Amino acid sequence: MSSHPSEAPVAGRKPITLHRLREMQAAGEPIAMLTCYDASFARVLDAAGVDCILVGDSLGMVIQGQTSTLPVTLEETAYHLRAVARGNRSAWLIGDLPFGSYQESASQAMRSSTVLMQAGAQMVKLEGGGWTAETVRFLVERGIPVCAHLGLTPQSVHALGGYRIQGRSDEAVTTLVKHAKELSDAGAAMCVLELVAVAAARAVKKEVSMATIGIGAGVDCSGQVLVLHDMLGVTQGKLPRFVRNFMEGAPSIEAAVARYVADVKSRAFPDDKVHSY
Repeated sequence: MSSHPSEAPVAGRKPITLHRLREMQAAGEPIAMLTCYDASFARVLDAAGVDCILVGDSLGMVIQGQTSTLPVTLEETAYHLRAVARGNRSAWLIGDLPFGSYQESASQAMRSSTVLMQAGAQMVKLEGGGWTAETVRFLVERGIPVCAHLGLTPQSVHALGGYRIQGRSDEAVTTLVKHAKELSDAGAAMCVLELVAVAAARAVKKEVSMATIGIGAGVDCSGQVLVLHDMLGVTQGKLPRFVRNFMEGAPSIEAAVARYVADVKSRAFPDDKVHSY
């Protein structure tokens, strides 16, 4: 038995563009994002109405069985991007720049971004604030849309002292807002805020023009993202508090993903009393 991806976009849905994402942000419509690593799941996510698909370096943990994202290579990310691009027809596709592929220089980031864009990415994501602003500016000026990533940045987990909540002190909030403003001013179109206290995430959102995508950062962000395997309940070990298992009570994976999209759009997820800090 063989199966072939449809060449047409999902019925009734035009391909999501950066312009469309900015329209959603301006209108206050939450952006629903999930990670994905293969063509089959890409088709499911696309059909369920996911706005953005992220080929994240989380693949190191949920696909490869690594203990962190650090071992993931640029070539591995590009491989998974090509697979997802074949299955996706409508969602905006983002590729993670893995550890060691952009920290050296803006030119290195450009070379790495080129690899991911040629593999099918429409945007690249990089972690950290401060020094990253100039790299973001360099990429955006050369036509590469960028998603930033602040708060808990898994590639820096050893420097941060583990998976700890970010933005709890006044000093931490000030630094977070400063870095976010620099990234936004440099041209980043969106920014993932991971494991960030709700008050800190709100402070960032007030000060930047880019969309904020929360993962453990509260319901008031411009959108939400989860790791696919976490929200389907197939990740081993203890899950972070910000994860909800959408497979519970769902008749299928497709229904679970559709419920996630619906709950993000209606702001039923996340529940700040349950999933936030």
